[in-house]
Amino acid sequence: MEARSQLRHRPTLYPSILAEAAKIVKRKLDRGSPSSVKGFICGKLKLFRRYFRLSNRGRSYKLSTDLPETRLMESPTPRRRPIALKEPTLIALETLRTHKLRSFLTLLGMILSVATLLVVVALVAGSNKYIADKVANFGANVFLITQYPIITNQEQFNKLQKTNKKITWEDYEFVRDNMSLAKNVGFRQGRLAKSKYQTKDLEDVRILGVTANMGEIGLQEPEFGRYVTDADNEHRADVAMIGHELAKRLFEGTDPLGKAVLLDGKPYEVVGVAKELGTTFGQSQDQFAVIPVMTYRKFYGTQESASIQIQAVKQEWMPAAEDEAKQLMRAHRHIKPKDDDNFGLIEPSSVMGLWQNLTGTLANASVGIVLIFVLIGGIVVMNIMLASVTERTREIGVRKSLGATRRDVLLQFMVEASVMSGVGGVIGVAVAFVIAFLIGALTPVPMRVPLFAVLGSVIFSSAVGLFFGAYPAFKASKLNPIEALRFET
Repeated sequence: MEARSQLRHRPTLYPSILAEAAKIVKRKLDRGSPSSVKGFICGKLKLFRRYFRLSNRGRSYKLSTDLPETRLMESPTPRRRPIALKEPTLIALETLRTHKLRSFLTLLGMILSVATLLVVVALVAGSNKYIADKVANFGANVFLITQYPIITNQEQFNKLQKTNKKITWEDYEFVRDNMSLAKNVGFRQGRLAKSKYQTKDLEDVRILGVTANMGEIGLQEPEFGRYVTDADNEHRADVAMIGHELAKRLFEGTDPLGKAVLLDGKPYEVVGVAKELGTTFGQSQDQFAVIPVMTYRKFYGTQESASIQIQAVKQEWMPAAEDEAKQLMRAHRHIKPKDDDNFGLIEPSSVMGLWQNLTGTLANASVGIVLIFVLIGGIVVMNIMLASVTERTREIGVRKSLGATRRDVLLQFMVEASVMSGVGGVIGVAVAFVIAFLIGALTPVPMRVPLFAVLGSVIFSSAVGLFFGAYPAFKASKLNPIEALRFET
């Protein structure tokens, strides 16, 4: 009781505690060799130097050697002791380095949770960018008018089949002649065809009948040669601009310009070769042939549905241009105000919205897996920290006897838990990068790890360690220094 009273009434150096420390040194001398005792004493002296500065309600104390007894005299200038983070961090890193296997098993849950989270984020972010660039990209400020809107189920398709009419040349002409917010209004029809050049042939080639201004609206641009022109449409010329893949596979390095390629048995003079577009989910986008729309309609007829492609004057005018096009189509088809549209209007944002709904489902499903790994990792970190508190009970007693406050001990163990979990998060980030690289290199699935997800994952893992390390840290901070010094491991 006397020692506890002295603990509560600083500034004396506590005789009872020093006596307990002397007993520990004596036991060490009885049991160990001089070298081990020397290491023990050096370690305790190091702790003494670090934790000798004491604080009591904002006041600082210093040693006075003028008194016959060693006492702590009150300093006239109060100082606030800074929070030391360096030492707990170094202790945590040293613990990880010393016990490698235990550390790996401790952090395994955190590594798996961070890696899983980042891989899913990389897949979603990469897919979103891929869809925006490859699928939902109709051209600069371009939207489409088609027979059907985006359809998500069979029931909707069956219903629209009965109501929606095909897009006709007359629809195109009415919209083209009356649009005021459009830079270009184009018309396109298409189907799959067979192609042949001499002894080489290729199936599933997209043949596209287009107006001349589709060269400004769409993505197919000539790499060399030219696009189809208004004169080609007026004369229904048998000319074609072919895709990069088609030129490569049929002509094999020879110049295709001026040569005749057969499309569904009909010869077309090659007047241009398009720039390479690449692949979408492993499917080539360069296996096509562009011909004048009038030539297309002459050969394949006028009963097929088409699409009207409209390019707005500016990006910010896209919504107004879409509304104008919709009203013109409704007026041309005499649709009553209360009736639904019997055509579809497709814009890039609607395609992206559909895709994000699909990827959102994947992300939500992964949250449950991540939470399970986080819970397991957090519980393991808590158990390891509780074991660490038990192993270092006597060290805690020495520190508190030399002046360490409850806040010092609490901060030390919380920082250690946070650093351990943060290291697990960093390893998880590295694992996720490796997995994302392998998936991107070996499959057509796009992967993209955003920087904010990396930083967020590390911060999240540190926060989990902080949360689950709170109880062991609180338990350590409440240890009685005398009882802690008497503790035998």
